[in-house]
Amino acid sequence: MDLDRRGIPGGFIASEEFRDAAVAQAESLGFDAPRMFVGHPIQDRTDEEMRSLAESAYDQVVALIVEP
Repeated sequence: MDLDRRGIPGGFIASEEFRDAAVAQAESLGFDAPRMFVGHPIQDRTDEEMRSLAESAYDQVVALIVEP
């Protein structure tokens, strides 16, 4: 939120398991930022699985921070 207030574009990323909680938290804080959700779980993934997940999400992540 601090970066957002300073005019630095951004958003937030969470895993699908936490979608409802992430949205509720953002709403309660008044943080209406772009968001995206990735597959769950995260912590048990291998390095290769994490690379694959990151690569598949890359375009969406970039879109979060690029101003229209």
